[in-house]
Amino acid sequence: MGYWIVVVDDEPLSLKNAKMLLSGEDMKVSCLRSGSELLKFLEKNDPDLILLDVMMPEMDGFETISAVHEYEEKIRRSWTPVIFLTGENDSEAERRGLKVGASDFIHKPFDRDALINRITNTIENSRKIENLTEEATLDKLTGFFNKANGTSRISGICGSTEGVLMLFDLDNFKLVNDLYGHDMGDKVLVALSTVIRHNVRADDIVSRIGGDEFMAYFPHMSEKSAVASLSERINTQLMNEACQLMGDDHGIPLGVSVGAAFSPQHSPEYKILFQFADSALYKAKLNGRHGYFIYDAASDAEHDAEDLELEIGRVSQIMEERGDRKGALILGKEAFSWNYKFITRYIDRYGTVATRLLFSLRQKGGGMPSPDTIDEFSGILKRNLRKSDIIFQNRPNQFFVVLPTLTSEDSPKVIDRIKRAWSINPEHESTNISFAMALIKKENH
Repeated sequence: MGYWIVVVDDEPLSLKNAKMLLSGEDMKVSCLRSGSELLKFLEKNDPDLILLDVMMPEMDGFETISAVHEYEEKIRRSWTPVIFLTGENDSEAERRGLKVGASDFIHKPFDRDALINRITNTIENSRKIENLTEEATLDKLTGFFNKANGTSRISGICGSTEGVLMLFDLDNFKLVNDLYGHDMGDKVLVALSTVIRHNVRADDIVSRIGGDEFMAYFPHMSEKSAVASLSERINTQLMNEACQLMGDDHGIPLGVSVGAAFSPQHSPEYKILFQFADSALYKAKLNGRHGYFIYDAASDAEHDAEDLELEIGRVSQIMEERGDRKGALILGKEAFSWNYKFITRYIDRYGTVATRLLFSLRQKGGGMPSPDTIDEFSGILKRNLRKSDIIFQNRPNQFFVVLPTLTSEDSPKVIDRIKRAWSINPEHESTNISFAMALIKKENH
């Protein structure tokens, strides 16, 4: 089993009996004589279960379990399951014990089988509950708190403990998904979460609040220089991770924009502090991204009074694709779906047209082409289509293409251009390409 059990009892004979019974079951046993000894023990140790005597001098079992839970909540440790030991058959004591958080009761003298079974069941049930709780409170991809749990924890601390609330936004993340696929996007998010984790302390609270957005509260951090230093470290380390994942020539200007607001300097209330940090994040993006901005009330007031024509230019700067490349866009499923919906709605409203093409690759004689062959054809599609065209890899050997404004009369020219480009590729001799074509027009919707 390998469980670590702590027995707390002021009677030496009870400690001796418990240790003898449990040590023979491959359990590590630590024996303590009082509740105060237990509290000191827990400062450096994390056992699997506590066997706690109800009747002890100075601190009885009820006082001890309350102190233990208070300590564990303070250090953010899950409650250690506690089984009360009692020599009395007192139903009122049992009700009181369960009310303060005891998992079970065992009566002295111990019955060996009953003791071992109750310990095993209690530990296993506790672990199941802990796993379910963890699944409900953590973001599965990054391991940070999810939005609901992170918001709850941060809102509970920022009003009572000075510090700084920071929002992190991954710049140009959409390009990773569009150009390298969502699997690579997930790897980049995991890399960012690893970088953040390496740059935070044990008491800091970090939460993933959106696809590529994170929130963190740093207690007892009040220096602007600390925000600047953290922002610089995260950006430098993330770029190193991105080059390892996608190569030094990946061409995407990845980075992290950081918005920060201090409590109580700017506000002790979480909702207001979040709005201020969000406003600062917006400024960080306006100022070129890959950096930080600390909320400033005077700057916000000045910003609100600026000309709307200037503002539309700034908003456009945030939304534009930096690091744009030539040729068509190869999109992941979600991005392609949204673009496809927009195109069909636009056609339905304004009466223009578009062409759909589905290309399929097969080895001559049957079989799936090699990944290198598929990548070569993907590159030919991208280079020989317009920047307004979109491509989705429907299956490993299939590419779905949408060509806005292209009529059925113009489509053969595009297909011929792609065939010619493919004919000079060495892979064409072993690979057959087939295609289907359909028009998107108003009456189809």
